[in-house]
Amino acid sequence: MIKKRWEMKKLLWSLFGIILLNIPVNGMMMEFDEMEWFTEFNGTKMFQTKSDVYSEAKFPMVGLTLIQSAAAKGAVCLDGSLPGYHLHRGSGSGANNWLVQLEGGGWCDTVRNCVYRKTSRRGSSSYMEKQIPFTGILSDQAAENPDFYNWNRVKVRYCDGGSFSGDSENKAAKLQFRGKRIWLAAMEELMGKGMHQAKQALLSGCSAGGLAAIFRCDDFGKLFPPSTRVKCLSDAGFFLDAIDVSGGRALRRLYAGVVKLQNLQTMLPRDCLDRLNPTSCFFPQNLINQVKTPLFILNAAYDSWQIQESLAPKSVDPSGSWNDCRLNYAKCSPSQIQFLQAFRTRMVNLVKGFATPRKNGVFLNSCFAHCQTERHDTWYAKNSPIVKNKGIAVAVGDWYFERGGAKLIDCPYPCDKTCHNLVFR
Repeated sequence: MIKKRWEMKKLLWSLFGIILLNIPVNGMMMEFDEMEWFTEFNGTKMFQTKSDVYSEAKFPMVGLTLIQSAAAKGAVCLDGSLPGYHLHRGSGSGANNWLVQLEGGGWCDTVRNCVYRKTSRRGSSSYMEKQIPFTGILSDQAAENPDFYNWNRVKVRYCDGGSFSGDSENKAAKLQFRGKRIWLAAMEELMGKGMHQAKQALLSGCSAGGLAAIFRCDDFGKLFPPSTRVKCLSDAGFFLDAIDVSGGRALRRLYAGVVKLQNLQTMLPRDCLDRLNPTSCFFPQNLINQVKTPLFILNAAYDSWQIQESLAPKSVDPSGSWNDCRLNYAKCSPSQIQFLQAFRTRMVNLVKGFATPRKNGVFLNSCFAHCQTERHDTWYAKNSPIVKNKGIAVAVGDWYFERGGAKLIDCPYPCDKTCHNLVFR
């Protein structure tokens, strides 16, 4: 059975066409035959080694629960199916603490893309895995997740294509853009399962889910009384409104399509819409300073997804001059590295003001990575990435429990030798 599962995962990954070649760990290269990553950009990260093929003894497999009350509320996925979540109950000292993670998985910006998306788990619960492993910040092992291992841990599945923000439909295409309703239905369900008694609560998310964690952060805070410690964590959700290699703004075009298609003009934060156009208000750089609930920004300064899909996507690089660099940072020319350094500088400058209030936290490492809380090796392991001698899990824990400083910004590439950089073929 394990061998069959292994072969199936290898087949599926080959169909995606993205295979990780190697990962620098503490300055050393780990070959592909020693470690394999099944990584889906902007979505759930899945870690495997050939000696540990998602053994259920190591990573708990947590079942999918569909929200049966959601249909009556119109809180449905793109195809009209019920939304869902995975819940692993807490115990002991963590029995009344809750960690809610919003799944990532990109966006769809056209009717065609969304129609295609509703035939996948990103648009329909009919295609969602019945069980998923809880790793990284969702792990139930103290040795892998010291601060949150015994909390109630939840993963809310993502199937609306708009970062849990929309509330409209396209009747002609039979598309439901109900992300905001899904959020509300999921929170109502979890409150009914005991989250209303939470002593401590943390909303997190990776990538598109990390962006959603920013959108929904204050909404999450309002669910609880003042006596509850409530904070939010955005992992790889700090997408910049950046100039791409052609001089255009590829990500802005994508976001403009999402905003228009899902009619988000009235759904985005009002204090931002009073200042900027709706597309600008889909970018976190224009939102984070208005979030009242304590927020932690975790991001790779050379975010792999943003390099591939925002800075140097194939659509803006017809000559292919960036093809090698976008897949493998080691193949970047000096001028390309200079371009990426400018991107990092802009990211650093944008988070500096945000980091000033004591309530907020930052961990910005100079890695070519994307989503670091969900991965076993980057969250809390002997060789996890560090900034100023502090790893990601320790930094997040210190910030959440107010044990010490959590304003950590790395030096520029190539100074950090602890990165787990992503390299693709």
